[in-house]
Amino acid sequence: MPASLRFYRDVLGFSEVAKSGQGDAVGWAWLRHGDDASLMLNTAHDTDDRPDRPDPARVAAHGDTILYLGCEDLEGAYRYLVEHGIQAGRPEVAPYGMKQLYATDPDGYKVCLQWPTESRQTVGD
Repeated sequence: MPASLRFYRDVLGFSEVAKSGQGDAVGWAWLRHGDDASLMLNTAHDTDDRPDRPDPARVAAHGDTILYLGCEDLEGAYRYLVEHGIQAGRPEVAPYGMKQLYATDPDGYKVCLQWPTESRQTVGD
């Protein structure tokens, strides 16, 4: 949880709404970014059952989950993430017209920051 809070709170700018205890070594944390985005983080293990380090096989299984977040200034976001030691791909435009930047959180989940381009197509076009 401490690594996830550093990523979502300290790097991506989410603020804490509530959490299950004091400090960052908590079981769950509810985060918010502005008025539109809320995120609940929850540990996979209770405190007494938590392993010393993450299980690589379990983390690898997270790779097929992506959190999509709106972000208008993707070039600025890319520079900011790299300056903060986050490995991120350069923003690219997807075939359906969304400009997207991908990074990975500390638990192996992908995070996509995205914003529509002027040429964005609607579903069914």
